[in-house]
Amino acid sequence: MARAKTFDEDRALDAAVDCFWLRGYEGTSVRDLSEAMGIGGPSLYNAYGDKRELFERSLRRYAERSMRERIARLEAAHQPGEAIAAFVTEIVDRSLKDPDRKGCLLVNAALDVAPHDAEVGRMVSSYLDEIRSFFRRNIDAARKAGQVPRRTDAEALSAHLLGVVAGIRVLARTGANRKLLESVARPALELLEGRR
Repeated sequence: MARAKTFDEDRALDAAVDCFWLRGYEGTSVRDLSEAMGIGGPSLYNAYGDKRELFERSLRRYAERSMRERIARLEAAHQPGEAIAAFVTEIVDRSLKDPDRKGCLLVNAALDVAPHDAEVGRMVSSYLDEIRSFFRRNIDAARKAGQVPRRTDAEALSAHLLGVVAGIRVLARTGANRKLLESVARPALELLEGRR
C-alpha cells in the first residue's frame, strides 16, 4: 500500500519554483530544494523524481501560473491592442517590483539551461511561442477591427514583441530603472499605433 503524502504539494512546488527562479538551475542544490519545500530528500525524490524532473515541473507550474494566467486574464479584460500593451506594461511593472530582480524563469532557463539541455530548450521554446502566439492573434484581431494599421505585419511584430519582452526581463535583472525599461517597450508599442 502506497504511503499518503504528508505535505502540501502545491505549496512545495511553488517553493521549488521560487528556489529555481532565485538561484537558477545550477545554483540550486537538492538540499536547497528540500529546505525550501519543507520535505526530506527521500520524500522529494519519491514525489518529484530527480532535480531535473522537478525543474521541468517547476517550469510547467510557472508557465501555467504566470504566463498563461496573464494571457487569459488580459485577453478577457481588454480589446486586442490594449491586451498587448497591458501585457508589456505589466512585465515592466512586475520586473521593477521584484526586490530580487529575478527576471523571468522561462527567459532565465532559455539562457542558462536550454543551451545544454535540448529537452528543456524545446519546453522553453514552446512556452515562449505561446507568448508570441498571444501577440500574433491579438495583432490580427486588432487589425481586423481597425485598431492597428492594416499594413501591420502580424508575424514580424509578434516576434519583435517577444524579443522586447525577453529583453526587458534580462535588463531588469541587471537593475535597469523604469525609464530604461519603458524606453525599450515604447517603440514596439508605437508600432501598434502606426506612429513609426
